Amino acid sequence: MSRQIRILIVDDEESFVRSLSFALRTEGMDVTGVHSGEDAFLAVRKQQFDIILLDLRLPGADGMEVLASIQKLDISIPVIMISAHGDTRAAVQAVKNGAADYLSKPFELDELIHTIKTTLDQSQVALELDYHRRRDAVPANGLIGDCAAMSALRTTIDRVAQSSASRILLLGESGTGKALVARAIHSQSPRQDRAFVEVNCAALPEQLIESELFGAEKGSYTGAHQKRTGLVRLADSGTLFLDEIGELPLALQAKFLHFLENGDYRPVGAERSASADVRVIAATNRDLAEQVRLGQFREDLFYRLNVITIDIPALRARGEDILSLVSHFADRQAQAEGCRPIEFDSETQGILRAHPWRGNVRELKNLIERLTILYPGKTISADVLPGEFHQTDDPHYSDGANRLSNTAHPQLQDRLDVTERHIVQDALEQADGHKGRAAEILGISRHALKRRLQRLGLQ
Repeated sequence: MSRQIRILIVDDEESFVRSLSFALRTEGMDVTGVHSGEDAFLAVRKQQFDIILLDLRLPGADGMEVLASIQKLDISIPVIMISAHGDTRAAVQAVKNGAADYLSKPFELDELIHTIKTTLDQSQVALELDYHRRRDAVPANGLIGDCAAMSALRTTIDRVAQSSASRILLLGESGTGKALVARAIHSQSPRQDRAFVEVNCAALPEQLIESELFGAEKGSYTGAHQKRTGLVRLADSGTLFLDEIGELPLALQAKFLHFLENGDYRPVGAERSASADVRVIAATNRDLAEQVRLGQFREDLFYRLNVITIDIPALRARGEDILSLVSHFADRQAQAEGCRPIEFDSETQGILRAHPWRGNVRELKNLIERLTILYPGKTISADVLPGEFHQTDDPHYSDGANRLSNTAHPQLQDRLDVTERHIVQDALEQADGHKGRAAEILGISRHALKRRLQRLGLQ
C-alpha cells in the first residue's frame, strides 16, 4: 500500500478548507487544514508535508510572506498558490518567488488533483537531480598537492576531461580521492553544466541496484509504490560516477555492459527501452583483472571500462604534500567549528610525514577533524597524538617512525570517540547544562557543539 500524500491547506475560509479537505481525503490523501499564516508556519515546523496549498490572501501574514517563511524552513516542500479571481498577476509573481504552480478559484477537483500529482512528480525529479548536482562544486584545483605524482595526475585529468572518452576507469586505494578526481574530470569537461550523478555500488542493496540505475515503473516489484527515476536518466548529457564498480552483481554487469555499448536501457517493468548520453566514470580499489580471473567480474565489461585508466597515488607516495593537506583540512575544519585552525610543532610535522597513512587522505582528514574538536585553535604537540603515532617496536612499524597497522584503525576511532565524549560532557557539567556556555568553554560555535552532541548520542 502506497504512502498517503500529506497535504497542508492554508486558507482563511473555513468552509472552503472543510469541503476541500473532505474531497481530498476521499482521494486517499492525508489533509491538514489551517486558517492563517502563523498556523501554517507552526504546522510546517511540527509536521512533514509533501505539498502545500496556500491562499494568497490571509489575515496577518499574507501568502507571499508565508511562502518566504516556508522556504526558509524547507525549500523542498512544493507550494501551489491559490488565488481568487483577479489575483492572477500576484499568483504569477508567487511562482517567480518560488511557488511550484498556482490555481485560481473556482477550480475543479480533477484539475487540482492533476496539478498536485504533476507538481509532486516534477519536484521529486528536481530534488533527485539537485542532490547529485550539489557535488559539482569541486573544481580540479581541489586536488591539493604539488608533488610529481599529483602534477602528473592533474595533467592527465586536463587531457581526459576535454577528450571524447566516455568510459574512464579510476584505480586507487580506499581514501585516495577517487570521487574528487571524478568530479574534477566532470567540472573541466564540456559536460560541466549538466548533472554529475554519483552512486556507490557497494552501498546499494543488490535487489535495488537495477532500479536505482535504470529506474522502475510503478508496481514493477514489491515496494514500488511509485515510478522511480533512474540515475542514468538523471545523468543524461552529464556524468555518471560509479564508485566501487567491482561490487556490481554479475547479473547486472551484463545489462550495464549493454548500456555502455549501445546507450540504451530498459527501466524495470517498462515495455520500452530508453536512451541516455552519459560519460561513465567507474572507480575501484580492487584488482579487476584478478576478479575476472576468479569469475567475479565479466571480462567483456572489464575491457569496455578499461579504455582510459587513471591511477590515483596513495598518500604515502606524496610525502611532500602531506603538510599542505594538513593545513587545508585544518582551515576547513576550523571554519566548521568556529575556531582558529590548529597548528603542529616541527616534531609533530615530522611524525605526520613519516606515517604510512593506510587510510590515505580520508584518514588524514579524520585525524584533523578530531584534533580540531578536541584542541580547538591549539598547537598540536607529539604527546597529544594518538598512541599509534609514536615510535614502537611493533613489526608493523619501520624506520624508527610511527607506523599504524591495519587493525589499529577501529581502536583509534573508538578511543577518540570516548575522549571526545568525556571532554564534551565535562564542558556541559561546567556550564550546568547550558549549551551556549559549554560551546564557549570548548572554544567552538554553538552550532558546532550541537552537531557533536548529535553525533556522539548526547542529545
